Amino acid sequence: MPPEPPRRKISFKTVKNILVVVGVVTAIVVGYIASLDDADKAAVGDCLKSASSSSDEMEVVDCTSSEAEAKVLKKIDGTYTSFTAESECRKVDGATGYYVQTGDGDNFLLCLKDA
Repeated sequence: MPPEPPRRKISFKTVKNILVVVGVVTAIVVGYIASLDDADKAAVGDCLKSASSSSDEMEVVDCTSSEAEAKVLKKIDGTYTSFTAESECRKVDGATGYYVQTGDGDNFLLCLKDA
């Protein structure tokens, strides 16, 4: 009977390299998810603030927060230009502004009033 071939052991270096790759991929995915615009989660009655001074993305915040800039009065699914968005939100009582989401993901219009 021939001798069994020696079993191949997984080295510590291989395990370490696999864990590093998994960690990097996890960090990239978490960073991407965290960077997504919050406006798509906004509902009527929610308050929003600008994500940053150099961004047109919005974040949902507590309406009692001093950061709250606008309150959602109406959310309408669909694709809007600035002209059609303004026209649509004029029909909403108390609306003073709007936010349009287009491109990747859901397309919608938020009619807003000052918080």
